[in-house]
Amino acid sequence: MARPKKCRHLSAHVPCNLFKPNGIRGCELEKLILDADEFEALHLADVLRLQQLQAAEQMGISRQTFGNLIGSARHKVARAIIEGKALVLPQPIKD
Repeated sequence: MARPKKCRHLSAHVPCNLFKPNGIRGCELEKLILDADEFEALHLADVLRLQQLQAAEQMGISRQTFGNLIGSARHKVARAIIEGKALVLPQPIKD
């Protein structure tokens, strides 16, 4: 039985819901889904340049979980760029 997912603190603003190569219709592309917590990990590590421990504390998760999230997020972004796939971004949470 899997452990229950810990509540994570997310604060990054999602500017759009799909990022894709120019000149190809979205419906023609394979899509990779970037989860909200992966998006937040990218924001904290690569935009704000926080250390993994600081970023993990801000999200309310362990450093190892943060490392797994950032690794997964970077892999998806790299595949989208290198293989010309669409990247589906998380939907903003409505209050």
